[in-house]
Amino acid sequence: MRALPGLLRKLAADRLGMMRDAASLSDAVRVSLGPKKLYVFNRPDYAKHVLADNAANYHKGIGLVESRRILGDGLLTSEGDLWRAQRRTVQPAFRPARIAAQAGVVAEEAARLVGLLRRRAGDTPVDVLREVTGLTLGVLGRTLMDTSLDGQDGIAHAFEAVQDQAMFDMVTQQLVPVWAPFGTQRRFRRARRELTRTADELIADRAARLADGDDADDAFARMILAARRREDPAAARRLLRQELITLLLAGHETTASTLGWTLLLLARHPHIRDLVREEARSVLAGGRLPEAEDLHKLTYTTQVVQEAMRLYPPVWILPRIARRSDVVGGFDVPAGADVLVCPYTLHRHPDLWEDPERFDPGRFDASRVAHRHRYAYIPFGAGPRFCVGSNLGMMEAVFVTALVSRDLELSVAPGHRGVAEPMMSLRMRGGLPMTVRPVD
Repeated sequence: MRALPGLLRKLAADRLGMMRDAASLSDAVRVSLGPKKLYVFNRPDYAKHVLADNAANYHKGIGLVESRRILGDGLLTSEGDLWRAQRRTVQPAFRPARIAAQAGVVAEEAARLVGLLRRRAGDTPVDVLREVTGLTLGVLGRTLMDTSLDGQDGIAHAFEAVQDQAMFDMVTQQLVPVWAPFGTQRRFRRARRELTRTADELIADRAARLADGDDADDAFARMILAARRREDPAAARRLLRQELITLLLAGHETTASTLGWTLLLLARHPHIRDLVREEARSVLAGGRLPEAEDLHKLTYTTQVVQEAMRLYPPVWILPRIARRSDVVGGFDVPAGADVLVCPYTLHRHPDLWEDPERFDPGRFDASRVAHRHRYAYIPFGAGPRFCVGSNLGMMEAVFVTALVSRDLELSVAPGHRGVAEPMMSLRMRGGLPMTVRPVD
């Protein structure tokens, strides 16, 4: 195992660069961060061992641990029996048949986005990332919460402050108290108050409607009913709030990120955008909205989204902590060690991907996928903690990409580079300013 010392500063300033440096040395690297030792593994079989084969030995690690200040014991950060119970509670809301039944909602929200962008066509750039974030919140509210999130734009801004704080805590190793008078902490405290208030209002509204006989099939309702069965009411209310805040974050952030990168890549590769437009006009002829069965017909559009997630995986890093000592690919991992599997570098491994920096949706043609290691591509994680919302997220991304490409032409504002900002998800720094032009 190769060692890579002295990278605490790079963890703060260039996390992707740090991971690229580690991957360039070896597929198994020990990284020194002050007193911490991180074990970075960058091969599909190593990822399979940590995330699936011996998943019980690995709990959530660096970055996500720091996020517990706001997410508490929500589904992203909980462990053991609690995590299993939470997963069982929400899993029925993500059944394939139920997600397919939500296709109309996703299509309506996608059409609303297209209409909003069409009305803002012209030479003045529009922050498309902000608009797709609004779309993903709208879909989340209607499909998983039976609740309108219109007018809740503050949620996205609050989560930015939360992620900034989590990264600050990670770099400082939680040695700086949250009450310290720094800008990051002040923004975090305001965001925590805002998210707590919003969560409590949403819970009160949904609980009241459940008492009036509302359907209880959505994830939010299931969480509320599970909380009512817990013995300690105060602890149940606190946990329910944490579960909802986690749902709000996970339910919109990763899909918004995927859509932002997809639309940016299509704008930079007009020949690929034209192929997406051609497919969308063929499958969705006459200007109609997509239906559930269309998802399997929009094959090239799906490949485009998959390739965007290869280059910019929404979950860019999968941190774990080894509960007991282990051996990964012949390398000793001591108990308590921080272990990292990084989809961002794994998806760029030159032994797995030809010309890995090139945007090539053809990589996801079925004939090529069949010869690829299953764990060479893990944008939604892997193993027992594979993202429960992956099917809904893919439907959103494919439907929006198809409708936007069919009806609009988006051009990146001059000077905008699209810089990746690795937080809890792989955000795009500075938004995505684009000009909009309708197409016939």
